[in-house]
Amino acid sequence: MTLRDVFAALSGQPIMLFLLLSAVPTGAFLVNLWSGETAEAIWKWRYVYAVLVYLACIPGIFAVTLNIYLFLFERQSIWDMNLGLQVLPVLTMVATLMLIRRKIPFSYIPGFGKLSSFLTLIGAVMGILWFIDRTRIYAVTYVPFAYIVVGFVALLLIIRFAWSRIF
Repeated sequence: MTLRDVFAALSGQPIMLFLLLSAVPTGAFLVNLWSGETAEAIWKWRYVYAVLVYLACIPGIFAVTLNIYLFLFERQSIWDMNLGLQVLPVLTMVATLMLIRRKIPFSYIPGFGKLSSFLTLIGAVMGILWFIDRTRIYAVTYVPFAYIVVGFVALLLIIRFAWSRIF
């Protein structure tokens, strides 16, 4: 089964896809209602909020990355977008994060910093790959592949360090 097959199967069931993706912001809304107003009560629900953040952000980040890939590398037209697979997960992520942000700061949610670091890493990799694609740097070299991988990882670490210093 390829990724195209998975997307075709999900596109064939738009109601199921909508129900699955809308369940996450609905869950965030319900947790906001049930968690209470005091800081102690909200603090007890932080792991539930963490699960909701991950349930919203993993498909959302994947959809953003897929959109960037399709538009930059595959040159997909905006008219060919699959709204259920390319837009709805991003809207779900934004809605869920907005609902959760109203109730609890993101710094209190366990593991939220890892998501932002992961998104930075994905952005850096996509930027480097886009740069290589645009400059058409394809060279036959005698440098071992392991050195190229080490150089790529070092470049990512430098980008991540610089990103953390900037923000």
